[in-house]
Amino acid sequence: MRFQEKLNESSKQEIWDEYCGFLDLTMDEYMTIQKRLLLEQIGLWSASKLGQKFLKERKIDTIEDFRKTIPITTYRDYSDILLQKNKDMLPADPVLWIQTTWEGGLNPIKVAPYTKSMLATYKKNMMACFLLATSEKKGDFDVSAKDHILYALAPLPYATGLLPVLLKEEIDIQFLPPVEEAQHLSFSERNKKGFKMGLKQGIEFFFGLGSVTYYVSKSFSSLSSGGKKGGSLKQTLTGVSLDRLIKYVKTQNECKRDGTTMAPKDLFRLKGFMCAGTDNQYYKDDLEELWGIRPMELFAGTEPTVIGTETWTRSGMYFFPDACFYEFIPEEEMEKSLADATYQPQTLLMDEVAPGEKYEIVLTVLKGGAFARYRVGDMYRCVGKTNKEDETRIPRFQYVDRIPTIIDIAGFTRITEKTIATAMDLSGLNIQDWVARKEYLDEKRPLLHIFVEMHKDSMITTAMSQQIIKEHLSIYFRYLDHDYKDLKIILGMDPMKITLVKHGTFNQFESEDAPFSRRVNPPLSEMNHFLRVVSGIREDRRF
Repeated sequence: MRFQEKLNESSKQEIWDEYCGFLDLTMDEYMTIQKRLLLEQIGLWSASKLGQKFLKERKIDTIEDFRKTIPITTYRDYSDILLQKNKDMLPADPVLWIQTTWEGGLNPIKVAPYTKSMLATYKKNMMACFLLATSEKKGDFDVSAKDHILYALAPLPYATGLLPVLLKEEIDIQFLPPVEEAQHLSFSERNKKGFKMGLKQGIEFFFGLGSVTYYVSKSFSSLSSGGKKGGSLKQTLTGVSLDRLIKYVKTQNECKRDGTTMAPKDLFRLKGFMCAGTDNQYYKDDLEELWGIRPMELFAGTEPTVIGTETWTRSGMYFFPDACFYEFIPEEEMEKSLADATYQPQTLLMDEVAPGEKYEIVLTVLKGGAFARYRVGDMYRCVGKTNKEDETRIPRFQYVDRIPTIIDIAGFTRITEKTIATAMDLSGLNIQDWVARKEYLDEKRPLLHIFVEMHKDSMITTAMSQQIIKEHLSIYFRYLDHDYKDLKIILGMDPMKITLVKHGTFNQFESEDAPFSRRVNPPLSEMNHFLRVVSGIREDRRF
């Protein structure tokens, strides 16, 4: 039965219990589901050729054996099989393959197989997100087949492209503009068409990367003004109903009178607002101000599917117990493994995490998935093991960021030490040394800050030359990494900042202390000491 039929034939409580009942689980009940599904997955995975690549004829029958025998894995452990889409090696037949960036221009893509059972779980958990996005209390939701959702998603083969496909199987919510049309429009054209259709039909849902939803929301002001960026106001309002037209004109006049800019909340009343990706904590307040509703954060990825969602309290994400089996690497263990690639970090299970602690997540994809004890590269902070507000008794988490060796800007980039070093080599700049850090502007927007020391015989020696270095490196970053290029094209962001330090700075730093343990996002203690050495840079710089 489709979800749309359940809306007519089932009670609200029955629907809530089916999709959101996991929120009522005790910790023991949650772990029982986790362990039962993992044992099923171990049977499928260990019998496959992919599993035997790791097991080498060894047999595992228990969860304890699984965690002792299978090392923590990364995509490189699967790439020879998955990039060839060799389905005969997999635990279950894939229905489709989802794609994303791996390492920019160095290893452009990675792909992940989705089985029929994985897609069924994805669809169920996705509907739970829709219910929770509209809820104001337990058991409460407002979803209708007459609703409309603003299109701000990347199409298939990217993971967000699954949403329209799976949603259509459950309910006739309309995308603005329609998916078939949106896929053939530029990002700017989709925004204009979506808002134009929204003025005629209404907008009840909005979902996308936090950074993308912010840019789309800000672009509404130019669209509503009728300026060059927004196109002809007359054309935008053609076909709009009289009631909506009156509201539009009244709101526009009020904004002119008050000297303010029209915001989406002035014309639309969202039922549900969902955002995913990185850096959402830096966009949520602004998005709430623009739309009059606080976004509900969820977490989904190419390899793990959709795995976590906030509730009506917006106070942390809960992980769905049937999508993946979850393990957590404590921050100290993570740092050890990043410093020594041969070190196998210890992990904790869901019932062992502690409030306030940060963890790198490790996933085993259930329902015939390919990935076992997989480092997806994301960090979370446990913010509580119970919550009186929504009466939960399972841990909830706040997304922190990618692991320190990766700089992710607005959910688009995967910048590593190798990416930066390659861009510098290709640029031909006479750079002697460098260190890079993810920082945030005063308005809390993320950026890549690179501290650069030139060779003593370099012609680039003045602070004014920082712009030259930036422009040079930006060219090669865009060449190496198409996602970096999209930051400029799609979001209008220029996320790089260059600080040119005087010759000898790195030698002075290394003579006073140990060298950087890593060139990308070094530990804060090392970076603070470096800043004390760098002339003219305050010690209290925020990272």
